[in-house]
Amino acid sequence: MTEDLNSIVVAVDGTSGSGKSSACRGVAERLGLRYLDTGAMFRAVTWWMLRHGVDIHDQDAVADHMRQMVLASGTDPTGPTIAVDGVDVSAAIRTDEVTRAVSPVSVVPEVRRRLLDLQRQIIGDGGIVVEGRDIGSVVWPQAEVKAYLTADPAARAARRALEEGGSDVVATEQVLRERDRIDSGRATAPLVQADGAVHVDTTPFTLDEVISLLVGLVEQALEPAS
Repeated sequence: MTEDLNSIVVAVDGTSGSGKSSACRGVAERLGLRYLDTGAMFRAVTWWMLRHGVDIHDQDAVADHMRQMVLASGTDPTGPTIAVDGVDVSAAIRTDEVTRAVSPVSVVPEVRRRLLDLQRQIIGDGGIVVEGRDIGSVVWPQAEVKAYLTADPAARAARRALEEGGSDVVATEQVLRERDRIDSGRATAPLVQADGAVHVDTTPFTLDEVISLLVGLVEQALEPAS
């Protein structure tokens, strides 16, 4: 099983606030796999654009400036890191300012193309849990395990508000719903449930239960065919 784990790719997609990050880190820790948060990559690009005064609604400007940065993602689930031009931005990318700006940046085709290349390089030979919105459909459709996580919008908002230190739940829910609308409606790599993905509604489950469910999918995928 260890040999199979070293090459497996677990693709977890889903809506914002559905518990993807915590669940994926938990699965990676439990199974001894690497972990990649692709959403953090888009946030890091957004942070860089804001810091350099780029108009995030000007797709040509965003595309041009995308070529100027160097992005590096750590894959340790116990302490995932994200750096731009050698600067650790793990905390800076979680601000409200970045959250509000990430959607228009993430729909720029050049941003998605460059990050897609980087994501595939990091996945490499596997042994990794990857979370995002188009992992099973675009980034790595051949993944051995695919899951699609959702949750009730109110539950998602409450979780996200708690993560962000007590943000307004109603306002947070509005932001999440708008993000869903943009992600699902964009022309390039929209948020969809990938073919073969198992849908998991995390609303009624604890984090440990969700982790166990996903670990079960991995173990099932590794079982020899009878």
